Amino acid sequence: MAQIDDLKARAGGVCEICGGTGQLSAEGDPASGDLAAVEVPPSEEAVLLCPVCRGEAEAPAGHWRCLEGAMWSGVQAVQVLVHRRLSALDEPWAREALEGMVLDAATLAWADTGQPLAGIEHRDANGALLAQGDTVVLVKDLQVKGAGFTAKRGTAVRGISLVADNAAQIEGRVEGQRIVILTEFVKKK
Repeated sequence: MAQIDDLKARAGGVCEICGGTGQLSAEGDPASGDLAAVEVPPSEEAVLLCPVCRGEAEAPAGHWRCLEGAMWSGVQAVQVLVHRRLSALDEPWAREALEGMVLDAATLAWADTGQPLAGIEHRDANGALLAQGDTVVLVKDLQVKGAGFTAKRGTAVRGISLVADNAAQIEGRVEGQRIVILTEFVKKK
């Protein structure tokens, strides 16, 4: 986790979500002050948050409208927290703000799945590492939704593409159709 002094300097001594001016204890101990460093799972990146944004105090009416400004933060961990909070709110303005968020693929994958994009590995049913352009063979008959056919076991899929933000999916052509295939149903040839 980042040092509290580094977070305090980056955030200007305020909550990185709402801009609240909670205080740190004299020793910089986040546990005994209002502002605290909070890790954004599963990474070790942290953000500085007030008790309300940490969920330890009740949010006053309109508090979460602060997300509309925080969504433009240049800090990836803050963007992830904002995306997660907006997704949890059932308000028209929150849905609109969520649609307006501009996130790179790595940040969006982290926010949606709780996992950072870096280090994604696509592995077949046997655990073999898959790469862009590999040939794989289906290990099970697969019903192709929307295309009206079944991809038969033993069918070779040449020149696969890896789905960048999902290690469990690849894309390839079967019977002239480009389809998404779960990696658990293929083996590398």
